[in-house]
Amino acid sequence: MMQNKGSNSKVSNTMFRTRIFSLLISMFAIFASVYVAGRLWQDAETRVYLIKELDRVTGLGQSAISVDDTLKIIACREKYKKLSALEMDLAAAGKEGFTSKRLLDTDGDVSKRRPLVVIGILTRFGRKNNRDAIRKAWMGSGVTLKKMEKEKGIVSRFVIGRSADRGDSLDRSIDDENRQTNDFMILDQVEAPGELPKKAKMFFALAADRWDADFYAKVNDDVYVNIDALGAELTSHLNKPRVYIGCMKSGEVFSEPSHKWYEPDWWKFGDKKSYFRHASGEMFVISGTLAKFISINRNLLRTYAHDDVSAGSWFLGLDVKHVVEGKFCCSSWSTGAICSGV
Repeated sequence: MMQNKGSNSKVSNTMFRTRIFSLLISMFAIFASVYVAGRLWQDAETRVYLIKELDRVTGLGQSAISVDDTLKIIACREKYKKLSALEMDLAAAGKEGFTSKRLLDTDGDVSKRRPLVVIGILTRFGRKNNRDAIRKAWMGSGVTLKKMEKEKGIVSRFVIGRSADRGDSLDRSIDDENRQTNDFMILDQVEAPGELPKKAKMFFALAADRWDADFYAKVNDDVYVNIDALGAELTSHLNKPRVYIGCMKSGEVFSEPSHKWYEPDWWKFGDKKSYFRHASGEMFVISGTLAKFISINRNLLRTYAHDDVSAGSWFLGLDVKHVVEGKFCCSSWSTGAICSGV
């Protein structure tokens, strides 16, 4: 009997010690959990504070972005647009029973699709005869102009600024002409010879905002363009995301103010006074990605004395494919040429 009591007492003591140990472990776990949770909460508050401070210092996230980041943004936008287009095509295909992608509108016209190229013909006041000649030779007007846009994906517009005296006879004559032809892109800047580089920059920027095209082309208003040859050439470059096509050259930089082609920033081009390689200004083409780059950075991209040199400078620091194509040398007409000076 005495042995049983001793055994029971030992068991009770053991169970008591076990419970005490378990209680201590539980309390330790609770304190540890509270400590870790507190630290995590403190770290989270610190991160939120730092993010708010970063936004405040950088002007709420509106700081300048690098060229690399700009190109990444453009690429993301392009992929988003392609994804959206594919979703729309899929929805349309489901409704039409998976018919051809070239869907028809109710009036029988081919539905809108992405333009292959948007051509900006830089013109100025007093050049109506040149514009009429271009309309008759290759651009078309009215129904012909719309047909070229729908069937060939080629959009053409005359690009011009406004008179220094807004609303004068020069402005009114352009407005009257545009009411008849509806083929102008009128820029909100003064039309002047010295503003040609800025005019070219604004064309690319605004055209990229208005049309989501594969390519954008700048042309002078004294150049004949072979539309079919242009379309065939650009189609062969659709697989190049950042391409700059033209009759590449590098001319002399003139430092004499009295010279016709005087360059005020001549000292920036080195001792040899030669421009870097760039496409001739009579006609050149850039891909949609580069046009969007110009649109995003229009306020940062500087211009030089000439529009072709200015355009070439914008792409010097970018990963751009320069395509030297003799078919864009408009000064010498040859078989298969895309353009010719008139």
